[in-house]
Order: sequence, then C-alpha cells, then structure tokens
Amino acid sequence: MNVYIYTLGCRLNQCESEAIADSFAKNGFSVLQSHEDADIVVVNSCTVTSKAEQKARRMIRLFSKSAKAVIVTGCYVEVSGEEVSRLGENVVIFSLREKADLLSLPSHILSSALLGMDTLDSVRSFPKKERSPFDFDAQSFAYHSRAYLKIQDGCDNSCGYCRTTIARGESRWLDGDEVVKRVKALEAEGFREIMLTGVNLTNYDHTGDGLGGLMEKILRECGTNIRFRLSSMEPDHVDDRLLDAISDYRVFPHFHIPIQTASDRVLKIIGRNYSIDHVEYIIRRLREIKDDPFIACDVIAGLPGEREEDWKITYDFLDRNDFAAMHVFPYSPRPGTPLYSSPLKIEERVRDERAKELRKLSERQSRSYLMRQLGKKVEILAEKNGSGTTGNYLKAKIIPSHNTDIVEGELYSGIITSVFPIEVSVE
Repeated sequence: MNVYIYTLGCRLNQCESEAIADSFAKNGFSVLQSHEDADIVVVNSCTVTSKAEQKARRMIRLFSKSAKAVIVTGCYVEVSGEEVSRLGENVVIFSLREKADLLSLPSHILSSALLGMDTLDSVRSFPKKERSPFDFDAQSFAYHSRAYLKIQDGCDNSCGYCRTTIARGESRWLDGDEVVKRVKALEAEGFREIMLTGVNLTNYDHTGDGLGGLMEKILRECGTNIRFRLSSMEPDHVDDRLLDAISDYRVFPHFHIPIQTASDRVLKIIGRNYSIDHVEYIIRRLREIKDDPFIACDVIAGLPGEREEDWKITYDFLDRNDFAAMHVFPYSPRPGTPLYSSPLKIEERVRDERAKELRKLSERQSRSYLMRQLGKKVEILAEKNGSGTTGNYLKAKIIPSHNTDIVEGELYSGIITSVFPIEVSVE
C-alpha cells in the first residue's frame, strides 16, 4: 500500500511529518515522493498565512480525486476543521491533539485490511484519542541521517498577526530530564546530529532556567561526537545564558531568528516583546561565539502601521546585518487575530513591492554569504547520494579523498572547495 505525506508550514511540521512517514514505512507501506499512485495521502497543514490555507485547500481537493483516503492534520484543521472536512468525501481530519495518533494508524489500517475493510472505512474507524504532543518522540527516521526531537509546543505570546496561539494553545515543554534521556538514546543509536524543535523553542521553561539551562544540561551529559541544531530562536527569551551555552562546539553555527520588523514602533503595534537593539545584540553575540555563522531571519512586509520610515528602518537593519538568508512574507490578515480588522493596514500594492525589494536583498546577501565560505573548514553530515549538510546549513556534494569511504549518517571534516555548486572535500 502506498502513502504520500504532504507538508506545509514550519520546521516542526516537517519534523512531525518525518515521524509519520517513518511509522508508515516501518509498517511496510511504500512512502512515495508524489501523490499520483498513493492510496493514502496525509496533509500536514499550516494556518500562518492565507496563502498556506488556500494551497492546502487546493491540494486536498486534488488529492481527494485519486487517493482512497486523504488525512488532514495540522494548524489549519485546528482553526477550520469543518471547512476542511467539506473539501472531499474521503477527507478525514485529525486534530492537533490527535496528531500523534497518526503514528499508530498504519498498523490499524493493515489489521483492518486483513478483515476485508476498505482503506477509507479503516481510517474512519480508527479509535482516535487525545495524546501528548511529545509522543512524536525520538524516532529513527527512515529518510534522514539526523534526528529531530520535539521538546516544546504552543506559545505564550499573543502576536497581533499570528494564529499559532489560537491553534496550538499555551506553551508547554518536555521535562528537562526526559529531554536528556531521549537525547542520550539517540546518541546511543548512532545519530551524529539532533535538531531540537518546537513551536516557540525559546519559550522552553521560560519561567525557570530556560532553554539555556536545558542546553547546559544536555551538553554536560553528552559525548564529543554528537552535534545539535536549534530550529528557531524567538528573540524575547534569548539571553546570555543561552548564548553562552550554544557557544559550545557541539552546537552547529546555524541560527534562525524571527525578526518580522526592525521598527520598535511597529513591534509594539503587533505585540512583539523585544526591542530591535536586543535583536542586534543577539546577532553580534552569535558572530562572536561562532565563525561567520549562518544566520537566517523571518521578516513580514507591510505590517499594519508600517510607515515609509519604518520600512526604511527595517530595510537598513537587514542590509546592515548581512543575513545568510531571509524568509520574506507579505502581511496576511488572519481571522481571529487582534490585527485582523486593524484600520492601520497598508495598501497591498505597497506591501508587495516592499516584499519584492526584501527578496532582492536576500538574494544578494545569500550569494555574498556563499562566496565567503570558499576555502573554509566545515563539518558535514553525510546523507544520501554522496551529499550532505554542513554545520552552517549548506547542502553540498561530498568529494571524498582517495581512501575515504563516505558512510551515510557519519560526520566528516572537510574544506569547501566550490560554492557554485557547493562542494566539500573531506579529509
């Protein structure tokens, strides 16, 4: 039986989709790279922008024409479940509280098939129950050389443009001792890289020792051959304790910071709880503790209240700080958010032009970052087909020396000898 997993949205969704795909694969399903021959399609949806929802609706309708069952989960389901269920007669929804049940669904489908039940009836008859979001635990993923560990879910912020809090609820996290236990289990399995993920990762234990305290604990307990990556760092809870902890060589020099705007005035309008001076401090510290790290950011063009001078402040800030990559989003009013009916909205034409200019800037900065990497020493995790990902998050072809056999999942040291295309010659 064939299954196709279609994912929209954040890195956490991608990680959870990997766990779902892994569960299907371990139960004997063929996990396809396209939907054409799929008996079952799983859609992991997103609600962060209206375009994400529009794309989800379009793809669900497409999948429902050929698949026996289309299973839809994710944040879009959480805020618009009835709307999603009407997209096709063979659409079955799993709420966020039921999402981890998808790990048990494959065995149920197989058992039901032995009893002569068709696929759609099997999916519909699955006894769903609410489970912890952390039941997406340490998985030995079938398609990647790194492990993903979800340690946080939800968000305690109430940003004026965002539906994450509506969909995911308040922040919660995995106990620190349990995190260390799962990390050590992955290390014992032979994983050389673990990505720590969450909806708002720096919300982790933000009323206690924070993510910095957790990283100290993890690094004390782990050996020298394991490496870590943080999926994203919201600025408001990035403090010196965290920055000191991630200065450890076992934390890869790759960071993602959702900035959204560099105007303090607009930050207040949209309910972001930090100053742009603090963001600049974080960037400066990251460049002090790591050698030219890959620093990416999110930025939203055309936020409510963004005047011409705010836009110029944002552009100049991004230009001055020379990011390795920028994820640029035109502002999208989201139902149920404080800014949905804001009278401060700017013209779509102006918003889209600003987004276009930011993307041009991003392209120039990304090229500049790549050019600076030529000749640099890096660590690279070997993946499939002779490729890999460097510590600073560059997808590269691995060029082995004459006596080096490249083993998938192993960590190698090498030199970046080409950037167009990116190639790493390993020692």
